[in-house]
Amino acid sequence: MRPTSALALCLTLALPTLACGQAADPRAGLLDAMKAELDRNAKALKVDDYDAPYFLSYRVTERDQAGVEARFGAVVSDGRDRDRVAAVDVRVGDYAFDSSPEPDDIIFMEPATFRPPHEAPVDDDAAALRTTLWLLTDAAYKEALSTYLRKKARKVTEVQKDEQVDSFSKETPVTDVEPPLSPTVERPKWAALARRLSARFKAMPELLEGAVRVSADHERVFLVTSEGTRLIREIVIYSIAFDAVTRAPDGLLLDQGRTLYGRSFAELPDEAALADMIDQSMADLRALRAAPVADPFNGPAILEPEATGVFFHETVGHRLEGERQNDENEGQTFKGQIGQAILPDFITVRDDPSRKTYDGVSLNGHYRHDDQGVPAEDTVLVEGGVLRSFLTSRTPIEGAPRSNGHGRAQGVRRPMARMGNLIIEGEAPVSRAKLKAMLIEEVKAQGKPYGLIIRDITGGSTNTSNYGYQAFKGTPRMVYRVDAETGEETLVRGVEMVGTPLTAVSKIMATSTEVGVFNGYCGAESGYVPVSAVAPAALFREIELQRTQREKEKPPVLPPPWAAKASAPGSTTE
Repeated sequence: MRPTSALALCLTLALPTLACGQAADPRAGLLDAMKAELDRNAKALKVDDYDAPYFLSYRVTERDQAGVEARFGAVVSDGRDRDRVAAVDVRVGDYAFDSSPEPDDIIFMEPATFRPPHEAPVDDDAAALRTTLWLLTDAAYKEALSTYLRKKARKVTEVQKDEQVDSFSKETPVTDVEPPLSPTVERPKWAALARRLSARFKAMPELLEGAVRVSADHERVFLVTSEGTRLIREIVIYSIAFDAVTRAPDGLLLDQGRTLYGRSFAELPDEAALADMIDQSMADLRALRAAPVADPFNGPAILEPEATGVFFHETVGHRLEGERQNDENEGQTFKGQIGQAILPDFITVRDDPSRKTYDGVSLNGHYRHDDQGVPAEDTVLVEGGVLRSFLTSRTPIEGAPRSNGHGRAQGVRRPMARMGNLIIEGEAPVSRAKLKAMLIEEVKAQGKPYGLIIRDITGGSTNTSNYGYQAFKGTPRMVYRVDAETGEETLVRGVEMVGTPLTAVSKIMATSTEVGVFNGYCGAESGYVPVSAVAPAALFREIELQRTQREKEKPPVLPPPWAAKASAPGSTTE
């Protein structure tokens, strides 16, 4: 807190200082209401002779989304969606052993059991908010007691691990109230832009979809804990997305599109640049419609920067999330390997949510404090190929008793260790031309007729559990065969990248000086959270591609209305 002058002080309970005469920040009242209800429960909540809670936390997430979408030149949706939800964490026991649920815990509820709603009032009504928290706290406490007693009973009959880790980490309480944000939403302007841009898709009659969406997503998180943490976190992410879909003559669905993000609308490309991107997407789709279907492939390939970022996110990042090391249902790919080489010795991987931008591009995965109130830390995960640490929340794992600020969640879900800004660095990187020359050299050494360049990947998925195979899959959109003799690049289609993580990452031969940023959202057990990946292009000694599932459906029989001359009685249609 700081004074506005030497003579007068305007203090607002650790909120940003306001000039005298200004209206009080309404967020202060909500945070105070949460703290008052938490204090009331912390002092008096107890059932009979059972344990009282040793820890409580309240997290209220407010989401305000506004967006306009147009398809082929006409607006199809224009709206705003605003809500608040409350998440309550009540823990019984102590930091060493508490009521936090274990992976195999299944809670059976009677059909008539009342479950208090998580929806919180969007009105700034302190009493209504406290009522929501009161009911949620009561239910969470009773559930915590039941879980705690079941866990104590299991200790009597089950073999315990050699190394016992605490249930919950002790962290230093923080107070951090970020300045309030108010996104600028210009619906008429956005609607006009979406109409103009989406109308460009009429230039390609073969399209089944040609849509543009302009949106702003404002998220505000309030957090108070019985340890003393008080924080408000604010984030606004603007986005412009376009999507085009067509069907090849053989029935294969083809799509092109991009989603561009910015922490301010001014960071997004201007209309001329967006128009060029849309025109290029249609040109790519025309080329893909005429391109041959690729055969299954196993050999050398280059992944461009965004594709490399998605690859590391799926194959390495998810397997370094802390909770997965505790869960016996997980594959635990890297458990117990701290200090051991898991990647080529020229690769370093870190996750740094505290980083706001990279090369002038705002990073989706930036935040100051995670959803458990722990400061975000720049965490070196792999250094020179050697595993150094894991992503951790306040759920300790062997060798990592405290959080490094990666406990993240969407809405009311329980936070777990998640990626923020995953950064991949290669030692002694080479130029883009040199990387292609190395590709051709490796193709010849393996006696292959061609190698591959994978320009981009729409997304990926991975299985980290021990049920089934440890595998990942990525869906590339633009794949080029590179002739071993001439270096000529030929576009192909109809393949997806597959493999097993440990095998795939061990095949990296070199990285480029060129670095790219991938911004997006990642979905996992704790919901969807904004993430980024910063990565170079990478040359792989071996990448495996398989054929994608092919639809047999024919394209539409008639062209779209705007592509056919309207017929009148007695006239002919060209």
